[in-house]
Amino acid sequence: MDERRRKRSRRHGAAACAALVFALSALLVPAGAVSAPDLGGETQLLVPVGKAIGVKLFAEGVLVVGLSENEGAVSPAKKGGMKAGDLILTMNDVTIGSTEHLQSLLAENGEREAAFGVRRGGRLVKLAVCPKKGQDGVCRLGAWIRDSMAGIGTVTFYDPQTGAFAALGHGITDVDTGKLMPLSRGSVMAASVKAVKRGASGSPGELRGDFDLTRDLGLLYANTECGIFGVLPQENRPEAVGEAIPVARRTEVRTGKAVILANCRGDEVCAYEIEIEKLYGGSAPTRNLLLRVTDPALIALTGGIVQGIGHTLMEDVTRTPKGAIRESSLFTYRLPTRLDVGQIDVEFEHSYEPTGPFGAKSIGEIVINTPAPAIAHAIYRATGVWHRELPILPEHILLAKPEAD
Repeated sequence: MDERRRKRSRRHGAAACAALVFALSALLVPAGAVSAPDLGGETQLLVPVGKAIGVKLFAEGVLVVGLSENEGAVSPAKKGGMKAGDLILTMNDVTIGSTEHLQSLLAENGEREAAFGVRRGGRLVKLAVCPKKGQDGVCRLGAWIRDSMAGIGTVTFYDPQTGAFAALGHGITDVDTGKLMPLSRGSVMAASVKAVKRGASGSPGELRGDFDLTRDLGLLYANTECGIFGVLPQENRPEAVGEAIPVARRTEVRTGKAVILANCRGDEVCAYEIEIEKLYGGSAPTRNLLLRVTDPALIALTGGIVQGIGHTLMEDVTRTPKGAIRESSLFTYRLPTRLDVGQIDVEFEHSYEPTGPFGAKSIGEIVINTPAPAIAHAIYRATGVWHRELPILPEHILLAKPEAD
């Protein structure tokens, strides 16, 4: 899809999917149906964005993500009744602001019994714990704790009237406990995408890149199952890919063609074609629909690499003495499957190609060329043998001998 078509797709795509607002995660935003903070009262128009941002989130208190055991000894926290997932709010009636603050309170308290106030499953619990000194003389609870998280996500939409925005399409959870991080404060920053990790069944994809920690674009006020929510001041609102569009109710969504807005490289947002294949009923706030990416430009980010891997390691054509192709069906002509390929991470290297239009370089089937030399070099590093013919089959690697110097 050339740039002119892409720009038209951005404009008309927003109109064609006026009932939908999507991020890369394909979040469907039903008007008035999401159990999330109020996004501006009666407004029914939102601006779809799809742009990557950096996210900083600080918890209310500190979160217990695990209990440590030292040479078989039960940790003081476990003895006192603490559990993974507990949120420590106070120690000796002092509100805890960070992990460093808790450590300073433990140092002052020493090994005396201390009273802790923790939140567990929506209720407050009082616990008595006796910290213990380690061999280094530092008093510890015997618990792994966390007070903040940071990463990259996608702004789904913002309200042009209030500046309220939503991002991610899912809540920020602690990686160890799987629980929503309780938000005390947080902010979003400018980000640039460097790589895309392709998702698989049971393993969601992710964006990788850099974000600017020196300047906040907006503040967060909620971390929910449906995503994170905050407010952007007027001067920091992202450039809109299209105009504000109506938000669909769940009953208005239909299967068929649609468009997503995604930031897969640098800070550029593009429109990509998809197909909504299935709509889910029920009340689950984060399970709304099943979609399939159909846009060749988005598929090409990983599809050409898979072809190159097959060309390098599997695909072979041989002929009979009469010239007939032996590998005449998919039973005998091997192609890589999903199980063969595994996880593919796509990284972008910016360059200027003088032979391309305006310095552009293809990212479609041209990437078939790159796996062969990369795989051959990896095999050489592992075995000391260069393979200069394709495919490089397992028996070729087993029987090959190192070249003489």
